[in-house]
Amino acid sequence: MKKLYFECGSGISGDMTVAALIDLGADTDVLMQTLATIPLEGFGIKLRRVKKSGLDVQDFLVELGSEYENHDHDMDYLHGNNAEHTQIHEHTHGHTHEHEHSHPHVHRGLKEVEEIIDKTEMTENARTVAKKIFNILGRAEAKAHGTTLENVHFHEVGAVDSIVDIISVAVCFDNLGINEVIIPVLKEGTGTIRCQHGIMPIPVPAVMGVAQENGLNIEITDVQGELITPTGAAIAAALKTGDKLPEKFKILKSGMGAGKREYNTTGILRIMLIEETEDRENSVWKLETNIDDCTGETLGYVMDCLMESGARDVYYTPVYMKKNRPAYVLTVISMEEDIKNLENIIFRETTTIGIRKCKMSRTVLEREIKTLKTSMGNVDFKICKNGEETYIYPEYESLINICRNLNISYQDAYIRAVEEYRQTYGDEA
Repeated sequence: MKKLYFECGSGISGDMTVAALIDLGADTDVLMQTLATIPLEGFGIKLRRVKKSGLDVQDFLVELGSEYENHDHDMDYLHGNNAEHTQIHEHTHGHTHEHEHSHPHVHRGLKEVEEIIDKTEMTENARTVAKKIFNILGRAEAKAHGTTLENVHFHEVGAVDSIVDIISVAVCFDNLGINEVIIPVLKEGTGTIRCQHGIMPIPVPAVMGVAQENGLNIEITDVQGELITPTGAAIAAALKTGDKLPEKFKILKSGMGAGKREYNTTGILRIMLIEETEDRENSVWKLETNIDDCTGETLGYVMDCLMESGARDVYYTPVYMKKNRPAYVLTVISMEEDIKNLENIIFRETTTIGIRKCKMSRTVLEREIKTLKTSMGNVDFKICKNGEETYIYPEYESLINICRNLNISYQDAYIRAVEEYRQTYGDEA
């Protein structure tokens, strides 16, 4: 399974995330086509290569007209100190909007932001991600200001550049087609920073609220300055599916995005596309518990939570317990480092009061994921090797998307996919 690993040693912000996703391979043509439909004026886009800490990295810049400038990257305004400018390469990819709309005000409510997202042309999945990020921000802002989600008004994150950053993250993330994101920790600085509400301690209240509600792991460093912006925290919360890296993995590709602020740190967000690798023989743990008083809907939800949190497999076995009561045995296959988290989910979401567990050895086949452009569309295949033999399995999610788009049966899609794979590669992976 391919996953994205966010290495946030210098924190995270919206522009850093967009830049890193672009560097990782997100289609800039798709991004620019989307940004051209945003019903806002007064901004332009520059994609460029910059030098940060001696490294050549991608930069994503939202250029604002003077009437929209919010000083988000002005170090003198934010901290009252001088900062060296980032060295810019000559080549830039420019894009400027000339929509004829009335000037929007800076303090937008969630409803206004969602209307902007709805009027922007993008995939439904990208739209969902963008709205999820803003809803996470909205809840944190509402809590910080003692108001409701419906009545909260965004300040910095309601500005044009933040709206563009968040839509861009959603579009790029959707374009890469990776659903699992691992974010072990976000590094944060110390001190104070100037914002719309005055001088605030770092982490600012919105970042604190997002981290608290969404279980983000934060590590405070001795860097003087804000490394995690509210937008960056909300992006991490919206995309994260886990916080533990696989014990072993291959790095398939990496992308580095530049931050604009100059602190005593690299100022780079690095995102890696990784693929978990396993030894042929290793150990797993089996967790089991009997459940006789939970609804089917509850058990379905528990299964989803466990799989999203790192379980290798989850299944239910129908049994009869004392007094002939029908019940289920919940079985979870887990790596050792995930046991505590998975047990907490079981205790929190079910009525059980005890969990059995045992360590088991297993033998696994060498495997990898390959993507093939078939006549039906792109299909991911799991390729497993057993000595000289190769087994080919089309991935379920790829096939059901094809079935829905082409209105064909799953069996037909499966057979055609395998046939086209063999025509392309023969029996070799």
